Formats: sequence, C-alpha cells, structure tokens
Amino acid sequence: MDRWDRVGRRAAYGAALALLPYLLIKVSWVVGSLVGVLPVGNGFGVAEWVVLNTVTIGMAAIGIALALALVRPWGMRIPGALVAFCAWVGSGFLVSILPFAVFGALLDGGGGSQGGEDPAMPVWEGVLVQFSFLGMGLGLALAVPAYLRRRWPEAFAGRVGDGPRTAPPWAAAVGAAVGLVWLYWAVGGTVGIAHPAGRVTDWYVLGAVSGFWALAGSAAVGMVARARPARLPRWLPLVFGWVGSGSLFAWSSWKLPITLYTAWADPVGAGRPESLAVVVVLLLCAVAAGAAMLRTLVRTRIRVP
Repeated sequence: MDRWDRVGRRAAYGAALALLPYLLIKVSWVVGSLVGVLPVGNGFGVAEWVVLNTVTIGMAAIGIALALALVRPWGMRIPGALVAFCAWVGSGFLVSILPFAVFGALLDGGGGSQGGEDPAMPVWEGVLVQFSFLGMGLGLALAVPAYLRRRWPEAFAGRVGDGPRTAPPWAAAVGAAVGLVWLYWAVGGTVGIAHPAGRVTDWYVLGAVSGFWALAGSAAVGMVARARPARLPRWLPLVFGWVGSGSLFAWSSWKLPITLYTAWADPVGAGRPESLAVVVVLLLCAVAAGAAMLRTLVRTRIRVP
C-alpha cells in the first residue's frame, strides 16, 4: 500500500464520519415535524417538508455507504459500474461545490439556499451541515481517485496522446454553452432573468462555480477526445472531466424537479431569478451533456467490469 492509497483510505473514513451529523440532523427534522415539536421550512407544508428531507436522508445514507465502499474490501466486489456511478454523482454534488463553500464563507453568503435547508435553522445546525458537506467533499476528492486508481490503474497511466483521436463530442459543446450562460449571469447579465431582485450573493457565487466546472469538464472531455495536448498526463483531464460532468449532471438533476415543482406549487419565498423556460432548457441540456461526457470518458479510458 503506497502513501497515496493510505491517504485515500483515511479520507474515505473521514468522509463517512463527516456526513453522519447531516444524516442525524435530517432525521431529527423529519421526526420532529411529524410529531409537531419542530417547525417545517419556510414555504413548505408538512408533507412536502417530510418528502424533501426523506430524500436527502436517503442521499446521505448512500453517501456514507459509498465512502465505506471506497475503503472496505467489499467495495471492490460491488459491480464497478454501480460504484463508479455513485462516486461520480457524489463527486459532482460535493467536490464541485467546495469552492462555493469557501467563497460563501468568505463573503458570509452562508449557502443556506441550497438543498432545501431552512434559513432559520439554529447556528449550530448550520455549522454541522456545512461541516458535513465540506468533510464529505474533501474526503471524496481524495478517496475517489485512490479507489479508481486501485481498481482501474491502467485508466490513469500514460499521456493523453497515447489514446486514439476522435472528433470532440457534442456533449462538450453543449456543456460549454451551458457554462457560458451561467458565467454570463454570474457577472451580472440580464438576458433570461425574469426577477432581477431575486439575485443574491449565493446565487452569483454558485453560478460562477457551476459555470467554471461546466467549462473545465467540457474542455477536459475535448482534450481526451482529441488526444491533445499529447504530453499532458492522462489523469489530469480525467479528473476535471469527471468532476465537471458530474457537477453538470448531479446538480441539474437535483434542481430540475425542484424548479418544476416550485413553479407548479408556487410556495412563498421559493421564486427564482431566471425565466422558467430558460432555466428548464438549461438544466435539461446540462443533465444530457453531463451523462454523455461521462460516457465519452468511460468509453475512451475506463473499462468498467
């Protein structure tokens, strides 16, 4: 076992432990709201609040199981496609959001608008939630590459130019276009914005971070497809393509049903700055582009048994 592998294993255990407070908090929210001792989030009914948080409980449980699968021997016996998919989605959710967490803390943005959290939660709960996200994200950033390197070492060896050259996939162009729109909004663009007053600091920062990963992932997939620059270590575009495509797919898959539901139910305080038609098209494009970008990476470099 080399040093990188030891670091990855410790990071996996740390990620599982870090996400545990979030899981327990979410369970307490569901139980507390059902028995009437805890309030529901602003703009939600009891049923909506329970459903939303039950979904996030399931996601947290899967995240903890994933972290343990990355380090325990039984994780090597799980079908590779299942582990790779869960690791890809988890990385897209949490590794890509680490810059947002850092900038949000520096700007005192708080990040409370993401994932349906209650902006009125006690400070200690907010701190634990942020600790869980940061800890899981950092843990996955180290544990996932170590696991993939252990299971498919040949995928990360050599240089970009060692592989066959193909035409850049359509997904890279679509992902880049989506990223440019998000960056355009992040710097103050108003085309496609229906409610300018709804743009807050977190919205700008998250748009900039999402746009960066969309462009970085698209560029990385394009490098892998074109096999250029030839001398670039293969692992570098694989990492950026992995996280960038995962970010496009995971966050857009999460936001799309919530956007459609809030447009239908129109709960108080749940409006969004973007035009509904524009944001739905962007999210659909992001989901499709992220999935297709992963397919390009897998077909080109990683053979999942």
